[in-house]
Amino acid sequence: MKFPNSLLTSRSVIALLFCLTAVACNAAEAPTVIAAPEFDSPKTKGPLQTAVFAGGCFWGVQGVFEHVRGVRKAVSGYAGGSKATAQYDTVSSGRTGHAESVQITFDPAEISYGELLHIFFSVAHDPTQLNRQGPDSGTQYRSAIFYTDEAQKKVAQTYITQLIKSHAYQHDIVTAVSASEGFYPAEDYHQDFLIHNPTYPYIVYNDLPKINNLKHIFPDYYRGQPVLVNNSAST
Repeated sequence: MKFPNSLLTSRSVIALLFCLTAVACNAAEAPTVIAAPEFDSPKTKGPLQTAVFAGGCFWGVQGVFEHVRGVRKAVSGYAGGSKATAQYDTVSSGRTGHAESVQITFDPAEISYGELLHIFFSVAHDPTQLNRQGPDSGTQYRSAIFYTDEAQKKVAQTYITQLIKSHAYQHDIVTAVSASEGFYPAEDYHQDFLIHNPTYPYIVYNDLPKINNLKHIFPDYYRGQPVLVNNSAST
């Protein structure tokens, strides 16, 4: 796989600096065990549905949901801004309004929207970090949920209220909930990045622990053989 040298340099160096101390590395591995949503959409047979979540660098979020049973596809991309500026180099400026996001296509008969949110808030990211996630900072790394209908909006807002009332986190939840007004897939070199680059320093320190946490905290949801954007690609 080929990707810009600047990407190799910036994220590798940042990840290595972030994890020079044991404290930082251990923090990256510590999940937050929280209760499942008390209110959720029922599992039902029907057409596939989509969910759009933003939780920092999309490599790790995509990698998590590619390992979740019931997910048919997870695509890295950009949400919250216009199509005209939905390119990595432009979004990285932090001035386009986009958030690095993942569009998840799932079977509602196998996994509910609330169950996806449970994983999102537990192991995919830290919803208490404002405009940052791990070593990455900027509005493009914000925590956000882009709902596709009113049912998703209600489940998301109700779950956040539940987590706040239960004091699930030591700090305030900063996850924004807004309507999905467009999702734009990221460049090909970003897709399935975790799967194709498991020894890349950024992935090792920031994202592989998320997969391990998914496996141990949600064994019923964990899928060892991930679903890929490019189904012909080998793992």
